[in-house]
Amino acid sequence: MAFSFGGGDGQLVIRTTGAPPAVAENVRRAILEADPAQPVANVRTMEDVLAVSVAPHRFIVTLLGGFSGAALLLAAIGLYGVIAYAVSQRTREIGIRMALGADHGNVLRLVLRHGMKLAGIGVLLGLTGALALTRLLVNMLYEVKPTDPMTLAGVSLVLLGVAFFASWLPARRATRIDPMEALRYE
Repeated sequence: MAFSFGGGDGQLVIRTTGAPPAVAENVRRAILEADPAQPVANVRTMEDVLAVSVAPHRFIVTLLGGFSGAALLLAAIGLYGVIAYAVSQRTREIGIRMALGADHGNVLRLVLRHGMKLAGIGVLLGLTGALALTRLLVNMLYEVKPTDPMTLAGVSLVLLGVAFFASWLPARRATRIDPMEALRYE
């Protein structure tokens, strides 16, 4: 528990195992008995003192976390849009393959392999860029390594999962339509 007294220049810090309000009142009485002119103000627990001292850093970390979450969301939406559009542009090709007797599974694997290959290249380039730029963030990190493997793996898996879903859903839709209808699609 921290006790501020005087003109704000001095502090008395007491460690206690008892209830902080009861101890604070006893200490206040003892100080006033020793010097009745001595003001006792701003009685706070150490948790409150620490919370005030780390509040600006906590705000910055929360803000950066929110921005990084928004960036991941925007990246996932953009990735989904690009891959889904690329797969939907292949509807005619898929129709031709289906008309020539290709199996649904083979067509799906072909489209998934292409989408995941592109996403894998993107993730590798992104990881390379992230590892190169972490030197700029070293001073802002606390108890987190700049090359935190859990964060890098988590983001990579999220983006690869989005790429898989973005490839699979339009490809599945395209393999279920009639090949003649897909051939007429423009």
